[in-house]
Formats: sequence, structure tokens, C-alpha cells
Amino acid sequence: MSTAISPTAYNYKVVRQFAIMTVVWGILGMGLGVFIASQLVWPELNFGLPWTSFGRLRPLHTNLVIFAFGGCALFATSYYVVQRTCQTRLISDSLAAFTFWGWQAVIVGAIITLPLGYTTTKEYAELEWPLAILLAIVWVSYGLVFFGTITKRKTKHIYVGNWFYGAFIVVTAMLHIVNHASLPVSFFKSYSAYSGATDAMIQWWYGHNAVGFFLTTGFLGMMYYFVPKQAERPIYSYRLSIVHFWALITLYIWAGPHHLHYTALPDWAQSLGMAMSIILLAPSWGGMINGMMTLSGAWHKLRTDPILRFLVVSLAFYGMSTFEGPMMAIKTVNSLSHYTDWTIGHVHAGALGWVAMISIGAIYHMIPKLFGRAQMHSVGLINAHFWLATIGTVLYIASMWVNGITQGLMWRAINDDGTLTYSFVEALQASHPGYIVRALGGAFFASGMFLMAYNVWRTVRASNPVEAEAAAQIAVVGAH
Repeated sequence: MSTAISPTAYNYKVVRQFAIMTVVWGILGMGLGVFIASQLVWPELNFGLPWTSFGRLRPLHTNLVIFAFGGCALFATSYYVVQRTCQTRLISDSLAAFTFWGWQAVIVGAIITLPLGYTTTKEYAELEWPLAILLAIVWVSYGLVFFGTITKRKTKHIYVGNWFYGAFIVVTAMLHIVNHASLPVSFFKSYSAYSGATDAMIQWWYGHNAVGFFLTTGFLGMMYYFVPKQAERPIYSYRLSIVHFWALITLYIWAGPHHLHYTALPDWAQSLGMAMSIILLAPSWGGMINGMMTLSGAWHKLRTDPILRFLVVSLAFYGMSTFEGPMMAIKTVNSLSHYTDWTIGHVHAGALGWVAMISIGAIYHMIPKLFGRAQMHSVGLINAHFWLATIGTVLYIASMWVNGITQGLMWRAINDDGTLTYSFVEALQASHPGYIVRALGGAFFASGMFLMAYNVWRTVRASNPVEAEAAAQIAVVGAH
């Protein structure tokens, strides 16, 4: 076999880079999550310093796990999937390389600025204007690479996974640019271009759709490629995938106001957000059912294939968290759940159970193919990782459900004379055991990432990337 690489072969280099950094940022982001969870158990871990306080490290944790870990997983898988389903190389190697180095620069910028207290104070949009501009440039470049590759495809059909990736790229750009409109007053300080309730509305239009498009639609693109591939079965219903795509992107964009129940936002806007959130259950479950039913005739594979187990259990968590979300959007339920740990539990049911587990499964699927190996170094380590991740997720969300309902009930309890039955400190004391279990669950999950890192390292160390490139070349030539 010739080792010369044809320019028509797939560009696996950028996919390898993003895949490896997914693991690296996963360890750092989740490790930091365990640290700040521990701060709520042992406040001394704040060390009495501003840079290590919960208030500064928490936004760094969210940025690392969403944009560093999740973002790198989305870049890696979308570049991999779009090349293989379009049977063509990325349209520009240099622009793809720019998206890799530019994205890492944004993340390093977050690691430097957020602990120093430079922040817009907007949830999931904390990065100040110079980094926000760099992020926008990188993201537009990403869109050019992705859609440019689709325009030069060798296949007539655009596979449904690419529709999901495409929608996630377009809407994330729109959300980021609109929400970050601001007036800079110095290099590290700006003020939002919006004010009052309008600012809150635009922020949660952004905030919920960062969940809806970055953390849902993009990962559904991942699901539509890797679940059928790993199960070696066609997707259950291609028609359902198209219907669920259009329903999802039509409805999700309206759901943001459910974050602002019982606030200064007009009541009609709150009710609209609630109604759209409830309707959203249908397309969400459409995707979950489509993924699950793909395993018809292949359920026995779960006994021996821990990668498939990661992908399928992620769908179970996706189904659960997309049922829980619409329920929590109902005003009467929200009056109990809002501002409590129940919300934190819900977020992590999606973040750990859905986003992280499907990303981990996809990375395990890709790494051997990217590095010219038949399979990962150790199937046993993948199996151990699966159980650490599953047990960690269950401990995390169960403890936060118990804490959240306890807090909601204690905060609303009143005496006969109308005074509060419990002080805030008493509610905090009641939450302490839950914080211990949460930290333990997070530690379980993070420890699994170390097993993954070792497994990936051993696989890469024994790799032959030239063989992987040559195999990709044969795949492309064979498809023509």
C-alpha cells in the first residue's frame, strides 16, 4: 500500500487535533467542576482568594465543559461526519486549521480572564468583547469550512446529520452575535447594548438556545451518524429524522422565556415560553425514539459493546432531561424548582448524561479510525469508564433533585402569622448531605475521563496515522 497521501483523501489531521483536545478539556473542565462542588461542601477550599472563589471558577467550569469539551467534540465529529457523508475533503485545510487554533485561543483566553473577574456577567456568554469577537471570527470560519465542504460534495443527498450540524452552526452564530452586542469602555469592560427586561429576554433567548442548538441540535447530528454506525443498523426512520429536525428548530428558539417566570418580563412572553417548551417535548422525543429504535434487532450488542452502551444510555438521559425540562417550564412547577438545585440537577442530566456520554462514545468510535488502529487499546477500560460515568451521573442528579425539592419546600413554608418557617441558613444546612453526594458523583464521572485519557494515549502511541489517511483515500476513491 502506498503511503503517499492524495489531496483527495479526507483531512483527518484537524479531526485528530479536536478529538484529542476534547479529552484534555474534558479532564480540566470536569476536574474544575469537582473542585467547585467540593467548595460547597468545604468552603475553606475557596482559599480566601478572589481568583479561586466559587463565583469566579464556576463560569470557567461552564465555559470549559460547554465550549472547550463540548465544542471540541462538535468540531471533531462534524468535520469527520461531513467528509465521510459527502465523500470529499474539507474545502480548506488552512481555514480548518485556523478554526482549531482560534478555538483553543478563545479557551485559553477564558482560562486567563474569568478567574481575574473580567466578565460580562451573562450566563454562558461571560467572555468580554475582545474574546467574543475572536470567537465570532472563528465561528464564521467554521461555517465556511462546513458549508463549503457540503457544496463540493460527491453525493447528491445531504445526510440528515449534516442538517443538524448546519442548523447548530448557523443559529449559534446568530445567538452569539446578537447577545454580545455591547459598548466597550475599556479592553476588559463593556456594557450590554440592551437594558432591563429586554437585556434579560435576549440573554435567555441566547442562554436557552445555547442549550437548544449548541448542546442539543449539534449533538443530535452526532447521534444520527454514530448510533447507526456503531450499531451497524440503518437509522430507524429517515422520515422521522426530517420531521423532528424541522419541528425542533422551529420550536426551540421560542422557549427562552421559561427562565424568566415571575420576573419583570411581560406575562404573555412568559406564557409563550412555557407553551413552546411543553410542545417541544414532541420533537425532542422524536429524536430520542428514532435513535433508540435504530437498535431494533441489535440490542444484544449492548452486552459486548461498551461504546454502543455510551451512545444508547446518552439517548435515555436525553429523553429523560427533555421530559423534565418542559415540566419545569410549567409556571406552577417552576415556582417550586426555580433558583434551587433541581435546576442544577436538570442541567447535568443533559450535560453529563446526554452531551458528555454521546461525545465520549463518538470519540471512542473515531479514535481507532483516525489513528489507523482496529480498535481502542482496551475494551475493559471503556467498560469501566461507562460504569463510572453512569453511576456518577445518577448520584449527581438524584442528590440535586432531593436538594432542590427540599429547598423549594423550605423556602415557601410559612407560619400561621405569615413569617417564614425556615431561615435561608437552615435550608443550606439541609442541603449539605446532597452536596457531599454531588461532589462524589462528579468525582466518579471525572475519574472515568482519566481512564479515557490513558486508553486514548495507549491507542495513539501504537498508531499509524499514515495508514488511516491511506484508508481514507481508498474510501474516497472507492466512493467515486
